[in-house]
Amino acid sequence: MNDKRSIFSEFKQQIQILLAVVVILWAIEIADWLIFRGALDQWFGIRPHRLSGLWGILFAPFLHGDFTHLLANTVPLVSLGWLIMLRKTEDWFVVSAIAALCSGLGTWIVGSPYSVHIGASGVIFGYFGFLLLRGYFERSVVAIAFSLLVAFCYGGIIWGVLPNQPGISWEGHLFGFLGGILAAKLLSKPRRASSDQLDL
Repeated sequence: MNDKRSIFSEFKQQIQILLAVVVILWAIEIADWLIFRGALDQWFGIRPHRLSGLWGILFAPFLHGDFTHLLANTVPLVSLGWLIMLRKTEDWFVVSAIAALCSGLGTWIVGSPYSVHIGASGVIFGYFGFLLLRGYFERSVVAIAFSLLVAFCYGGIIWGVLPNQPGISWEGHLFGFLGGILAAKLLSKPRRASSDQLDL
């Protein structure tokens, strides 16, 4: 009984966290549209090679060009984020932070100096990279199954790391993806064979 309550409590917490993130993202976009007329994107987006643009590493994932952009990011942000939470809710915070930092810093270093980068897609690619490579690092049946599921459902987005779509921050995607791989390496718990077991 206690186990069931614990699982339900964990699930409830996960829903609350993801719902809070969605509410914050949509509230910011509504405020930017109604009050600031899109100025938040320019003020707090990542502006590569400029010291003032470093603030964007913290704020850019919360900003979007319009509601269509935000809607396109909301579904994978929630679904992939929840898959990360399934094993351990705390993992989501670590993966989100690493993905956002790597995506933002990488974009700031290699992006065009006259561009402004916004959106949560760098974090989403971080989730994708984490889930895709966690199976490789952990070598557990469950982790591998999750990797295959993510590859099947979201594998097509991998092309987003290439500079082939005008107006799309491939830099953010690429470095977010690499950040997710880094997080998978840091958080993975490889299964160790006992002395009387053989690796298959």
